[in-house]
Amino acid sequence: MMQSPPGTSRSRQLLMSLVPLLFVLIWSTGFIVAKFGLPYAPPLTFLLLRFTGVLIVLLPLVLLFRAPWPHGRIRHVAVAGVLLQAGYLAGVWCAIKIGMPAGLSALIVGLQPILTAFAAPLLGESVRGRQWVGLALGLCGVGLVVANKISLIGLSTASIGLCLFALLCITIGTLYQKRYCAHFDLRTGTVIQFAASIVVVLPFAVAVEGLDWHLGNIHWTPQFIAALLWSVLALSIGAIFLLFALIRRSAATSVTSLLYLTPPTTAVMAWLMFGEAFSLIGALGMLVGVIGVAFVVRK
Repeated sequence: MMQSPPGTSRSRQLLMSLVPLLFVLIWSTGFIVAKFGLPYAPPLTFLLLRFTGVLIVLLPLVLLFRAPWPHGRIRHVAVAGVLLQAGYLAGVWCAIKIGMPAGLSALIVGLQPILTAFAAPLLGESVRGRQWVGLALGLCGVGLVVANKISLIGLSTASIGLCLFALLCITIGTLYQKRYCAHFDLRTGTVIQFAASIVVVLPFAVAVEGLDWHLGNIHWTPQFIAALLWSVLALSIGAIFLLFALIRRSAATSVTSLLYLTPPTTAVMAWLMFGEAFSLIGALGMLVGVIGVAFVVRK
């Protein structure tokens, strides 16, 4: 039996080691996209277009390459998708739309790795003492990064509730997928998840945002179109594929700890693109967050 050349194996290991970094970089653009897109469309309407765009891109590829469907697990894949896509994204975007500061929403959703660690025994996973230290450091790092951006202006019970809802959805969704359907073809699985998310979000968009077939509640500006295309291709296909690959090969606690790196990375992007303030405390928070994640993922 032929063996792969040593160089091929090393290249594959290097590529896989870059997956978490690439995931963090792409995932961190989520708040940037919201800043570009939300002024021109209501949040649920934007998300519906995003979900539909994913189906338009992926469904022909699924049919062309005859990708296998996850028979016997379609329901589980759909449930995980509704939690990870419809629940999480709708909660965060709607909260920001009605006045929740982005920094505070990042801090609330940043509790996810802690919740996932507490639930790890349900998946047969254990969290070591060093990892608990890393999780605590990661949360402190997030707090330092967003500290100067937290404002109580516009804060309401509804916006807090929506962020907590999003937090629960992404936590439960990650655990559910890890337990019931960690392995499936990414192409067909993603189609199922976004189709299920459309079914769930559509009635709310019609009832709350007045969505109609003419899409009259959207302003089709170049900024909006660019934000939508990035959301479909980079976030909903690229980042989600990377997330699912990480869920397959890593413990849930290790995967979710990477989300601690999202607020610092987003802060740097906002500083470069919009000139938003980035303090020395924020830089210290980034360092603390990176150390925390290293504690969690180190073998």
